[in-house]
Amino acid sequence: MTPTSKHSPGADARAAARAGAPSPRTRVRRGARRAVYDRAEIDAILDSTLVAHLGFTHESQVFVLPTLYARIGGEVLVHGSSASRALRSLSAGDAACITVTQIDGLVLARSVFEHSVNYRSVVLLGALRLVEDEEEKRAALEAFTERLLPGRWQEARRPTRQELKATRILAMPISEASAKVRTGPPDDGTSPDGDLPVWAGVIPLSTTAGEPVPDPLLRDGVPLDGSIQRFLDRLRE
Repeated sequence: MTPTSKHSPGADARAAARAGAPSPRTRVRRGARRAVYDRAEIDAILDSTLVAHLGFTHESQVFVLPTLYARIGGEVLVHGSSASRALRSLSAGDAACITVTQIDGLVLARSVFEHSVNYRSVVLLGALRLVEDEEEKRAALEAFTERLLPGRWQEARRPTRQELKATRILAMPISEASAKVRTGPPDDGTSPDGDLPVWAGVIPLSTTAGEPVPDPLLRDGVPLDGSIQRFLDRLRE
């Protein structure tokens, strides 16, 4: 996403959406002007990022684990091995936090104090429920697969019943959620530092893809699947 001006229509829309946090503990206090509580924008941020960080406490030790995730409607889902200590603990309804962050640009100021990044982030608070119904687990695994690469679910082998049994899936409702968004240039242009002969501005960042590297054990003559080619074409547009 190319960073926009702080006075863009998008910034005005976000300001209008800040009617209030869904709960006192999700209200953004530091940098409150960057807060977003609008569900549509929260969902859009969740749908644009691949990796989340799952925070929880187990036996008085705090853990924050990176994990792939997916969103289905009003829930965010995470998954892992049925033997996972973290997921077993969270299945009991322990308090948890899920965060995602998308970096959109480096914000370079005239002073090191004002350097920053343009970003979109979401914080979810709550407890996770264990997904036990087999069809719901299949739908969740489809969502994980499609989040990673749209169209892949139709091309690859589906999970077996034994694989479903070996997978633990947890879901957190998007009921206590807040987002923070920063866009635009550095904040020191109108300060005394504005006269310093130091380049200031934004370096946009975006995700790109290299050439696919085949598995060394891939059979000869197997072409790229359609989902892969479409993904590459979209990123290279």
